[in-house]
Amino acid sequence: MGLRGSTGLRDPRSPRGPRRTIRLTRRGRVALIAIGAVVAGTAVAVPLLSTDEEGESRPTSLVIPEGWRATQVYGAVDKILALPAGTTKKSLAKANLELPNDAEGNPEGYLFPATYPLGENPTPEKLLTAMVDTANKKFTGAPVAAGAQRNALNVYQAVTIASIVQAEAAAKEDMRKVARVVFNRLERGMPLQMDSTINYALGRSTLNTTDKDTKIDSPYNSYQRMGLPPTPIANPGDEAMTAAINPTPGDWLYFVTVKPGDTRFTADYAEHQRNVDEFNRLRQSASKQAEGEAAK
Repeated sequence: MGLRGSTGLRDPRSPRGPRRTIRLTRRGRVALIAIGAVVAGTAVAVPLLSTDEEGESRPTSLVIPEGWRATQVYGAVDKILALPAGTTKKSLAKANLELPNDAEGNPEGYLFPATYPLGENPTPEKLLTAMVDTANKKFTGAPVAAGAQRNALNVYQAVTIASIVQAEAAAKEDMRKVARVVFNRLERGMPLQMDSTINYALGRSTLNTTDKDTKIDSPYNSYQRMGLPPTPIANPGDEAMTAAINPTPGDWLYFVTVKPGDTRFTADYAEHQRNVDEFNRLRQSASKQAEGEAAK
């Protein structure tokens, strides 16, 4: 059913056991609101405006939020530049972006979230180049490069982990723990089993992932494929990148956001099941309350 920032991973001691309904999913920005619905914050591209001599507002800058996928960035650039849909994506071929070899021309993970001035005569190529140049300055400097090496990663792998952390963490203070869960599962040869990677494969953002979804044939299916996905699954910000190279020490393998502000990490599957059960009770109670309010 997919509460963001939660996990219903199988017990590694019983790999063929039944799956729980809560899995490690896309993002923890969820709230059980009074009516009992589970809602996720939706990021928006924010144009910064100025007024020209004729009194008309025109955008001067574009804010790209943390955690956006490349497809969302392309759409935002198309919109702010008033271009036909798909124009920015098509411009990749002539943008000559300075991406790592591992990226194979795919800028996912390197469209750094920040505020970008449009300047004079803005084009998709100029904006994409500014984003990738910013990412390179952030990612190839000594702190990130050394941190990646310290964790036996190359920088591209560190960016991939950061993108997962960005998608999965319920709050910034949880990011380093989420990163540790990723490392622990990789080190133990366990599949990551994250719904965020499945959502990426299916080009969607949802709180619900079915067993059928977990069987899709995709290199991004971290239920069926071992190791990291082949590319980042979003464009991470500074905090997620820091978490990816400096995970909090711990033995955690599971986590679940039981309620807003209460994400529980554990290495014990039975304890995790109890946490999931508590979440389910809270969710059912909220759902009944919502039904009662609707019936009034």
